[in-house]
Amino acid sequence: MVDHAERSAFWQLQFCVFLWGFTAILGRLITLPATALVIWRMALATALIALLPRVWRGLRGLDRRTLRHHAVAGCVIGLHWLAFYGSIKLSNASVAVACLALGSVFAAILEPMVTGRPHDRSELVLGLIALPGVWLLVGGVPLEMRSGIVAGIAAAALSALFGSLNKRNLDPHADPATVTTIQIGLGTIFITVLGVAVFGVETALIPPSASDFAWLLVLVVVCTLLPFMLWLRALHHVSVFTTQLSLNLEPVYAIALAALLFQEYTDLTITFYVGVLIIISTVFIQPKILKR
Repeated sequence: MVDHAERSAFWQLQFCVFLWGFTAILGRLITLPATALVIWRMALATALIALLPRVWRGLRGLDRRTLRHHAVAGCVIGLHWLAFYGSIKLSNASVAVACLALGSVFAAILEPMVTGRPHDRSELVLGLIALPGVWLLVGGVPLEMRSGIVAGIAAAALSALFGSLNKRNLDPHADPATVTTIQIGLGTIFITVLGVAVFGVETALIPPSASDFAWLLVLVVVCTLLPFMLWLRALHHVSVFTTQLSLNLEPVYAIALAALLFQEYTDLTITFYVGVLIIISTVFIQPKILKR
């Protein structure tokens, strides 16, 4: 039977997914290149959350080993966002979020490897059910957008890895705001160094326009800090696989918004939407399979 804490964590998770559904839309509205967008997003998020006094109190109690673990997780989430927004720029918002639904496939494989728990056969079955959907999704996307699918699949894998790392290193007494500050702050440094090394200062650190800055603030506060901390709390009570499977609902919100705001349905075929439907259906059949 599901206890109150687990039920509460599940609904926190659903609220996070709803907020994350807007990130792809904001990524489309912000005109910055993917690298600059991610650097500004992470830097602003770190600056804002570091204003909380409890963050600094929490930092004093952390040892070097814990800091190293959070540093690795921060690099992974930075790479995830880089791949995700790269997917949006290379294709569109619908393709990027549809690929994220593959996170449950990667979580079924990666979580046991990272956390040391046994593989769950039912999770692998659910992951395999999503694969025909991927095949249809790729077939329904124009050839010039398929590099966006590659970036989107990489984003899904990195999302599952990030969740698995946090599940393994989770401290039930750690303040989510402190953990968020460390991970996003160290991730900012990593992505900035990587971006400057690969793309140069002019591209990686391009300043945002006034409208881009306004959208960035919405992205940081509403779609980054709030759901990030709620998600860390939820991880105390639900598995990484459950979180990734719930994230399969993100495309529902994002694709609907992208169709309404940007008419992205004109770029995609019915095959794409059938593939997305198959991938998302795993959310609804999960309870039946996991009960067996």
